[in-house]
Formats: sequence, structure tokens, C-alpha cells
Amino acid sequence: MPGGDGTGPMSGRGGCGRTAGRGGAGGAGMRGRGAGPGIESVCPKCGTKAPREAGVPCFEQKCPKCGSSMIRA
Repeated sequence: MPGGDGTGPMSGRGGCGRTAGRGGAGGAGMRGRGAGPGIESVCPKCGTKAPREAGVPCFEQKCPKCGSSMIRA
């Protein structure tokens, strides 16, 4: 990209080069999705840590010791 400002030359596709699709469904990445497996949830009251359940946000998990809602570690 000439000048390093991100504008670059116009391609033969009407300027739809490498940045096409960003901000749309294809360029969303992991935004708006829960954390993957391997993330731990922690209880803010008693400090108990538990593995995150797949497909369940930490705040929807209940602490196995005290029953409080968990938070992401």
C-alpha cells in the first residue's frame, strides 16, 4: 500500500481489494461470540474456578460450591 495510509491503488474490481467484506458477516471474526473451550470461569464470591462449559457463557454458569453466578477469569 503506497504511503502506508491504507488507501492503495484502485484495483480492477472497483476498489474491492483485500478489505472487501470487513465489517460484514465475513469479517466479524470472534466478535459477539463466546470464548472457546479452555477458558475458565471463576466465582466472584468464593474464588472457585471451573472449566467453561461449551456454548454456555460464564455468567450463566453456577458455582459448584456456593451457587453464585460465575464470571470469566
